[in-house]
Amino acid sequence: MNFFSRRNQILLKELVKTDFKLRYQGSLIGYLWSILKPVMLFVIMYLVFVRFLRFGSAVPHFAVALLLALTLWNFFAETTNMGMLSVVSRGDLLRKISFSKPIIIFSVVANALINLLISLVVVVIFAFLNGIHMSWNVIFVLPLLVELVLFATGVAFILATIFVRFRDLGPIWEVAMQAGLYGTPIIYPIIQVSKTHPTIAKILMLNPMAQIVQDMRYILTFSNNTNPTLWQMTDKPYLIIIPYLIPFIIFGIGLWIFTKNSNKFAEII
Repeated sequence: MNFFSRRNQILLKELVKTDFKLRYQGSLIGYLWSILKPVMLFVIMYLVFVRFLRFGSAVPHFAVALLLALTLWNFFAETTNMGMLSVVSRGDLLRKISFSKPIIIFSVVANALINLLISLVVVVIFAFLNGIHMSWNVIFVLPLLVELVLFATGVAFILATIFVRFRDLGPIWEVAMQAGLYGTPIIYPIIQVSKTHPTIAKILMLNPMAQIVQDMRYILTFSNNTNPTLWQMTDKPYLIIIPYLIPFIIFGIGLWIFTKNSNKFAEII
């Protein structure tokens, strides 16, 4: 079925609107949780890791870098976690009408993207309050956002497909996300690793999330000497290109796997 048909576009719009409304239904402050949740998490991380444990004390504007990284990671976590559950939770819809199944995942991504954009506004305001002056190169944030969305969407496609058959994936992915959080330079600067274990630091930077986080930090905080990107850590082009290619490969593989198995979803659920 053609994904770009008017029927599919209307369904996608309605799914996004419904999910966004239901998420905050019954709460006192409603949509403000889109801002307050990441800010509250940032405050906890900031007090524990920056003020108490002194992580990133040598990195200029590390508080801004931490808030930015948490915002990006929250988008990835929300997209993959909700995407994994999305097909199973839409079982009734799958059995009632015929539509392009990737819409289910795209609706999850759209909702997470709305929250991401709202949170990035908070990051920009916080950056200005911390004396960070941005220039024209801030436009390079856009291709990085595209890379992030493709990577998260591809992973969500794969997880959703597997979760239809194997519900044990839920707790396994929860552990994997926890490991990923600590394996990505979010609460600590990558320079802290590269000083003592330069090879391990380069391996960590092959993770697309680490590359996206560091590139974003470079663009928005300009702390390139103390918060380097992969292309500043190595001069080997074949290493540099790896994390940039992975999101496109994962998205392609994820969409192919999801589409190939989508006709059996209603039957299995």
